[in-house]
Amino acid sequence: MAAGNVNPFNVSDSEDEAEQRQDGADTERSPSDEAQGHSLGPFSPPAYSEPAALLSSNRTSPSVDGIPASAAAVAGIGGGGAETRVSLDAIAAQLLRDQYILTALELHTELLEAGRELPRLRDYFSNPGNFERQSGTPPACKEQAVGPGGPLNRAGSISTLDSLDFARYSDDGNRESDERVAVLEFELRKAKETIQALRANLTQAAECEIPSQERKNYKSSPENQEPIRPLEKRALNFLVNEYLLKNEYKLASITFSDENDDQDFELWDDVGLNIPKPPDLLQLYRNCGNILPLHRDTVDVAVNVDPNDLPGDYFTQEPVQQTEAIQQQEEVVQELEYQIGLLNSEKQSLAEQIKKLQSDIQALQRNVSSEPTSAVKSTQSKEDTPCGKPPLDNGQYLDIRGVTETDSSSDANTTKTSNTTTTATTDCTERTTTATQPHAKLKSQSQQGKSSVQFDQPNRKLSPAFHQALLSFCRMSTDSRLGSEVSRIADSEQSVMLMLGRCLPHIVPNVLLAKREELIPLILCTACLHPEPKERDQLLHILFNLIKRPDDEQRQMILTGCVAFARHVGPTRVEAELLPQCWEQINHKYPERRLLVAEACGALAPYLPCLMFTHFLKEIRSSLVLSMLQQMLAEDKADMVREAVVKSLGIIMGYIDDPDKYSQGFELMLLSLGDPSERVVSATHQVFIPAFAAWCTELGNLQSQLIPSLLTRIEKLLKQGEYGLDEHKLHMYLSALQSLIPSLFAVLLQNAPFTSRAKLQGDVPPIEVTRFPRPASPLQDVATIVGSREQLAVLLQLYDHQLQHEGTTGWDSLLWVVNQFLPQLIEIVGRINVTSSTCVHEFSRFFWRLCRTFGKIFTNTKVKPQFQEILRLSEENVDASAGNGILTKATVPIYATGVLTCYNQEEDRKLLVGFLEDVMTTLSLSHAPLDSLKASFVELGANPAFHELLLTVLWYGVVHTSALVRCTAARMFELLVKGVNETLVAQRVVPALITLSSDPEISVRISTIPAFGTIMETVTQKELLERVKMQLASFLEDPQYQDQHSLHMEIIKTFGRVGPNAEPRFRDEFVLPHLHKLALCNNQQTVESKRIDIATQLFEAYSALSCCFISEELMVNHFLPGLRCLRTDMEQLSPEHEVILSSMIKECEIKVENKGIGEAQGSISIAASLVGEDAKTKFLSKMGQLTTSGAMLANVFQRKK
Repeated sequence: MAAGNVNPFNVSDSEDEAEQRQDGADTERSPSDEAQGHSLGPFSPPAYSEPAALLSSNRTSPSVDGIPASAAAVAGIGGGGAETRVSLDAIAAQLLRDQYILTALELHTELLEAGRELPRLRDYFSNPGNFERQSGTPPACKEQAVGPGGPLNRAGSISTLDSLDFARYSDDGNRESDERVAVLEFELRKAKETIQALRANLTQAAECEIPSQERKNYKSSPENQEPIRPLEKRALNFLVNEYLLKNEYKLASITFSDENDDQDFELWDDVGLNIPKPPDLLQLYRNCGNILPLHRDTVDVAVNVDPNDLPGDYFTQEPVQQTEAIQQQEEVVQELEYQIGLLNSEKQSLAEQIKKLQSDIQALQRNVSSEPTSAVKSTQSKEDTPCGKPPLDNGQYLDIRGVTETDSSSDANTTKTSNTTTTATTDCTERTTTATQPHAKLKSQSQQGKSSVQFDQPNRKLSPAFHQALLSFCRMSTDSRLGSEVSRIADSEQSVMLMLGRCLPHIVPNVLLAKREELIPLILCTACLHPEPKERDQLLHILFNLIKRPDDEQRQMILTGCVAFARHVGPTRVEAELLPQCWEQINHKYPERRLLVAEACGALAPYLPCLMFTHFLKEIRSSLVLSMLQQMLAEDKADMVREAVVKSLGIIMGYIDDPDKYSQGFELMLLSLGDPSERVVSATHQVFIPAFAAWCTELGNLQSQLIPSLLTRIEKLLKQGEYGLDEHKLHMYLSALQSLIPSLFAVLLQNAPFTSRAKLQGDVPPIEVTRFPRPASPLQDVATIVGSREQLAVLLQLYDHQLQHEGTTGWDSLLWVVNQFLPQLIEIVGRINVTSSTCVHEFSRFFWRLCRTFGKIFTNTKVKPQFQEILRLSEENVDASAGNGILTKATVPIYATGVLTCYNQEEDRKLLVGFLEDVMTTLSLSHAPLDSLKASFVELGANPAFHELLLTVLWYGVVHTSALVRCTAARMFELLVKGVNETLVAQRVVPALITLSSDPEISVRISTIPAFGTIMETVTQKELLERVKMQLASFLEDPQYQDQHSLHMEIIKTFGRVGPNAEPRFRDEFVLPHLHKLALCNNQQTVESKRIDIATQLFEAYSALSCCFISEELMVNHFLPGLRCLRTDMEQLSPEHEVILSSMIKECEIKVENKGIGEAQGSISIAASLVGEDAKTKFLSKMGQLTTSGAMLANVFQRKK
């Protein structure tokens, strides 16, 4: 082998190639090796004659003749003197013989750099067999040219010396690290050798695991079979898995491998080291009764014996016996080679005789063809001969490779007068093909065409040898793979498929990635029609790996091809050929490939077999594919893959027919709903839940299992959430219930008493566009579930008539909704926290969609009466002692916003207004909490369509005779102002608040202050702001309010809330000066309880305003004086607050002194300044002693919005 053909990077050479290289090295041996006095072993080529001189220079520097110094030094040592010239080959042989492998490797590397490669070293290091572990006793040193330790071991996962990159050794200064790597690799191989030896010992120990007493028991009882040993079990497992793979039981092999996950079925050495591999199961079965005992030579071997105790000739007996055996084998080989030579000479002589006979036949044929009368006679005889059987050669190919050998004979065999022959052949062929199948007819026609092609031959008398030599100048290549395919023209369908199966694997890698989808039809047709299962499997593997990262359009093309393939081949081949390809790709590193698998599972669902085994029912759809999708849903990290998985699961639910899989489907639904990705949850609502609900409807589980299971989980969640409700899970369960409403209504229509009368006859009134809520997907459209929009229109007409005139007797599905579903829902609603706006909104949307789907008649006759009965809005229940606790719960806002707002006609709006007025009156007069009313206003206020309605309700409260109701109305304005446009605020809100601000009752006037503050925070019209400021100024400056402690508390609280977000001018000119005045007045307060209340509110207000930008003038005139007044109060009433106030005052004074720095910073952050200097220690020591509210402390660290 030439040096240029050796690839040191190739570590995957086959054993055959390694043996060829070994044989090549053996043939280069010369007897001159022994003449030099050295036993060079089987790896020794002829020695080189170039001398090597000793050099004392650096070993990285080449010598004069190109040989490195280290090599020369070794040569000097071997020669014994500086002038003695020893060949490099002799040095290499000595290094290999003494097992100086690394030194030999270094010599080989330096010779490579110098361009003087030694064949001996090249062949040794490129042969992996030199580093493989060999079992048994090591051969003699003189036979193997290795030391007594035997050859180096090579682990399966470690690169051998033949895989080292010799090109990287250069004069770049990095050789020390490279040599260190080589040393470490050698040490690692030695460690591997130790590990393998230990494993071999364990393998032998495994043979003796069964106790001796137990062995005697089994041997004494012939009917009891000895239990299987671990080693035997692993060996049988390997053979069984190998049998399954060879016979195309891929799914069974996958399952078998999963059940034996502790064993590697790719490597026989995993069974046990030094254990020879037996034949496969088929050979064992065939030879089970024909095994004859083999005579084996036995040798006594001693273990742990001192070599001094052994006889003197012990070490020489075995090599002598081996030498004799080798000589006998060499004699046998020589005899066989002699016989082969005789047979080859006989073959040549016979070939010459054949050629001579062929030339005689051709000469005779030319003589016969020259006589026309004989040709006519032969034609007539062919016409009289009946059509026989087709020739043994089925004519699959028109092979042109033999044209140079047979053209002369075939051309001489045809004449210009062969028309009658052609006609007779055609007639005969047509009669034969009429009784055959279509593909057979096609084949016969192709054979007919083949036999009917005739060529005119020149009337020349050239010798066959000259003719053949002349045609040899035609440049045709039939020796290569492609030339072989080109030379054979397929003339039948099967041969075309065979040709495509052979060529496509070579074509696909050479096609551009952007155009590979053009090959999909060709691959699919070949995979459909190819007769060989292995070739079909390879083609489908090419299909799924055709494009590295297929985009959406390319995936659609592949899926379309898979569906076409499934339609053509049937469910059995889909399960056996397509599904394994999907299974192999579920863990692919590219998400586009995993996405292809997820989409393929859904696309192939209609074409999968319903029966996998003949003994019991087991659907592929409900087992393998479902397991694949479940694994991808739980483990895949890509959102788009999980989205496709959910959609495919929905398609599977449309074809599944195994009732036992209901629980698995329910768990998959919950898993999909709990996915962190919004697109996965959306796909669950759009595809999976409707499909799952349709299956549950067929099973009869929708009302009996699915919906009750979700309600039970909601109830359990509410019980566990007394101290903290998991709103995400509540949303998950409630959204699933909401997606089931269309399916529940379809069940009512399909199981109604009038269903049998629903026929499409006459004019059917069209369905109103707003009759149903907008569905999330077509699968949630009631018309799609029922069958058609016309059928739904007929059923709706009968549905309304049944509810209005005939009642619900015998209508079990509707009675379940009225008597079980609705009461349970209303009970759940009464248990949720009314202050949770999220829960209130979710349940409101659910009841709104439920009422809109089931219709107005159902809502008025079935839903509203149940709520009204619970709420009990009557005059005799106004007293709080009568037990109206239900009015303070979430039932009120959900009924108002979810039931009373689903229809927007005049009577519906009046009913909503009356209900809110009654609730406001009842709660106010009973001194009950207003949380339920506030939740109703917040939910309704989010929709501008209800603003006028809410203002009507509040005006009812403004003019009410009870001051309690008027106070409630004033507080409700605070909630409404934020969502109402400024026009309504100016026309409706401000006049109502000014009316209340002049109310005779002081409590009513105080209740308007938060609403005025909210207006200052949200409105931008200057006129409105001036009116509000005048009203607030009247509260602060009017003498009648000087002693109104509650009013001052409400104003300070409002200033602290709206000050940071209000208009800066309003804050600077109104809020800060009045806070200063209130702080100053509080210093003269004699009532300690009132003084501490005002001081606490002022502290929170100043803490909130400290994050705002305050000018130097305001800082000096109002902010700092107010803080000093407040500190005076806190020194006497709350010393723990005084520390924080002192820090705030100190920082403000520093800001005033450093005016330039303050202007550069632009704002004062008192909260940030607390973490500094002396105040830090004092602040941290006092923070734990503060008794103020958490909201107040939070305001200290509030940032400007």
